[in-house]
Amino acid sequence: MSVIDLLGIYTAYEGGDKPVIKDLSLSVDRGEYVVIGGPNSAGKTTLLESINGLVKITHGSATVCGLDVARFADTVRTRVGYVIQNFYFDPFTPFTVEQVVMMGRFGRLGLMNRPARADYDAVQRAIALVGIEDLAHKSIGTLSGGQQQKAMIAHNIAKEPEVMMLDEPFSNLDFHAREYLQGVLKELVRTGIPILMVAHAFDGLPDIRIRLVVMNGGKITYDRDCTAGEVDGIIRKECKVNGKC
Repeated sequence: MSVIDLLGIYTAYEGGDKPVIKDLSLSVDRGEYVVIGGPNSAGKTTLLESINGLVKITHGSATVCGLDVARFADTVRTRVGYVIQNFYFDPFTPFTVEQVVMMGRFGRLGLMNRPARADYDAVQRAIALVGIEDLAHKSIGTLSGGQQQKAMIAHNIAKEPEVMMLDEPFSNLDFHAREYLQGVLKELVRTGIPILMVAHAFDGLPDIRIRLVVMNGGKITYDRDCTAGEVDGIIRKECKVNGKC
């Protein structure tokens, strides 16, 4: 069974009268690196939210990590890492980076249980992997947007997820930081964790097989393997074919 299985799903936001995702089917296996592209309002973010059980699936079926998303959305979210777009901490947020990364363990711990040595070890590994050891004891609200984004990536790695999803994760980062973190994601893929990444900028993609999914109007219009260097050109071509860029 695939890690993610979507079959003919329609999804709509609460109060919305029209579906955002329309008759979409997608299967993702272990160790796949999936880049999701397309124009604004194509449904890319809604697709990630649907997989994570944050948007109601009105028709079709969705299984993630062997669980029916409609019935077990809360459990699905403990097993899926999800780095949302433009996450921001207020300057007065009273948590250090290390504490925020530890919060990624709460799905395994439960809110009332104290972290064990394995939890602290997972947090330290995630912080080291993302390269923010020097920020571990700093208040997260005092950091730059790019540093906060790195902390949230570490937070989700510390979850030890079975799926990692990222929505425009590198928008606040320079090229070198993007390239470094793409290398981190490449290592996750090598361990079998599938990556689903929504992006507009495609420089620094890892030199591995990329599965490119292009969306338009709430549907998938392209779904094939390609190299990192082909991604941008294919997306531009697909957008023009479908009347949007």
